[in-house]
Amino acid sequence: MLTPASEDPVTRCALCPRDAVGPCARCRRSVCGDCCELSEGGASMFAVCLTCVKRGGATLAPGWRGLLGWLALIVLGLALVAALLIVLRR
Repeated sequence: MLTPASEDPVTRCALCPRDAVGPCARCRRSVCGDCCELSEGGASMFAVCLTCVKRGGATLAPGWRGLLGWLALIVLGLALVAALLIVLRR
């Protein structure tokens, strides 16, 4: 027997038996609206599960700091290579 498209399997919340509404912005587990908090700041709002909130708060700033740190290292490395090339040209 065929089931209609509206009866797709429902994803359950990772923290309770309710239907999930979306993934956590940190751990990507499916969570319901009662088992998450909205992130603080930023241009967009993100849902963070209660487990991740207990571990590090509802902010996504540590992830952004890590990304900006890596980008700064890459830019610094490129600046060193450019300076080395300028010195070697003389």
